Amino acid sequence: MKFEELPTPCYVIDEALLERNLQILNGVMQRTGCKIVLAQKAFSMSYYYPLIGEYLSGTTASGLYEARLGYEEMGKENHVFAPAYREDEIDEIISICDHIIFNSFSQLERFKHKALEAGKKVGLRINPQCSTQVGHEIYDPCSPGSRFGALAEDFRPELLEGVTGLHFHTLCQQNSDDLETTLQAVEEKFSQWLPQMEWINFGGGHHITREDYDIQLLESCIKRMQDNYGLTVYLEPGEAVALNAGYFVASVLETHKNGIDIAILDTSATCHMPDVLEMPYRPPLFGSGEVGEKPFTYRLAGQTCLTGDVIGDYSFDEPLKNGDRLVFGDMAIYTMVKTTTFNGMPLPAIAVKDKNGDCKVVREFGYENFKTRLA
Repeated sequence: MKFEELPTPCYVIDEALLERNLQILNGVMQRTGCKIVLAQKAFSMSYYYPLIGEYLSGTTASGLYEARLGYEEMGKENHVFAPAYREDEIDEIISICDHIIFNSFSQLERFKHKALEAGKKVGLRINPQCSTQVGHEIYDPCSPGSRFGALAEDFRPELLEGVTGLHFHTLCQQNSDDLETTLQAVEEKFSQWLPQMEWINFGGGHHITREDYDIQLLESCIKRMQDNYGLTVYLEPGEAVALNAGYFVASVLETHKNGIDIAILDTSATCHMPDVLEMPYRPPLFGSGEVGEKPFTYRLAGQTCLTGDVIGDYSFDEPLKNGDRLVFGDMAIYTMVKTTTFNGMPLPAIAVKDKNGDCKVVREFGYENFKTRLA
């Protein structure tokens, strides 16, 4: 199947671009001896887990279902962190995960013994209280009142027996200079506990595969913790694994005017690309320009009843017409994992593009996927 023949709306993962990212991440592992695991919250397309497993050390999960997916589909190291674990899920989580990371000393006190008895690695999430984000407070785990991680002032060293690692996650789409700043805060607040640990997890949010990312500084940060404390270093990027490795294809259904030219697409920002509204984020659109850059500017909007279901304003060389196909870039991450069927919107198909440029649809969804989500 050719790219132009794909149904719309449709996510398309480009295998060559995905593997390029994996090669970059594997290079960091090879040069430093660190371990990198896939954060499934950003990209959990198990079709590609065999390929990802060739390059990375395993997966990390935010709960039972992601943990099961990593265990069943990749079968390598399987880490898990949650702000709190359910009593009726903890036994299964421990049975399928290698690293169990707890968010607080009370969670440690409640469940640590089960994990240790099962021979699993136990970790504690810490909060270095070092915010490096600007304008995205919703994604800042170090914001005041954050529920994430134990504070240095609340440490209970008597409960650290059996804890072999510390975990922090403070970044979101950031470069390694922010990691360096965070590491300084970690050492200032928690250095007395680091020598008794075996490993440290730098969490996610590292945009390692972005063109301007400073990999040399990242590797310096890794070696710093290895040399100073003898720690095995883990990183758990999600976005970096599939950054810029996917497309989203949609079609124009209708155009009209209301002070501006508007094009209604067979997709939805709120249902299919929610970061457009949450971040906010303006996805790249191939063949388009900024407002006024090209002769014809349109507001691209979705099918739902939500007034704010708007993808953004883009300009084009020619007027849009019904049936035109639009291809958005950087649509692999935080898209498929966040889709909804609000308003009865169909879920987009999922396709892959192989290294020869051939495409195939690997999953399609229908009415039953909408119906069975509710009683």
